[in-house]
Amino acid sequence: MREYADDPPVEERIGDALRERDATVAVAESCTGGLIGSLLTDVPGSSDYFDRSVVTYSYDAKLTELAVARESLDGHGAVSAPVAEQMAAGVRDTAGTTFGLSTTGIAGPEGGSEEKPVGTVFIGRAYAADWGTDGSYTEVSRHVFDGSRTEIKEQIARKALSLLLDEL
Repeated sequence: MREYADDPPVEERIGDALRERDATVAVAESCTGGLIGSLLTDVPGSSDYFDRSVVTYSYDAKLTELAVARESLDGHGAVSAPVAEQMAAGVRDTAGTTFGLSTTGIAGPEGGSEEKPVGTVFIGRAYAADWGTDGSYTEVSRHVFDGSRTEIKEQIARKALSLLLDEL
């Protein structure tokens, strides 16, 4: 699972960055199925900054575990920017962490469309600023990756961690 890893891999570098900021992260995963949490916990001492990974693969799981709005799921579908945004904010807020990270996409080999081909993913990032500062935010980015299902999942997981590391 290191075909797309840098040296040192992002899961090792992100820990130092989170520790330096005294920050924590929680992850809401759909298409990556827990892979981001697995990568993070491969690093000794990750309990210093990693709180949880919630795998919310179905519509119902996104609704009940993360409070993703039914209207977003119904109107945009699970693979969408609004859902990724709500997943990231939902996991950040329910876990009480500094950052929330989310993935929702189509890992394939089936399930793609012209609008959302196989390999499409929306990655959400949510930051919790101190109360009263009005500095909290959520951001979503769209990406498309190529490869087998396993390769796409690894690329998505590593991209999500890289995006968070860029913010740190």
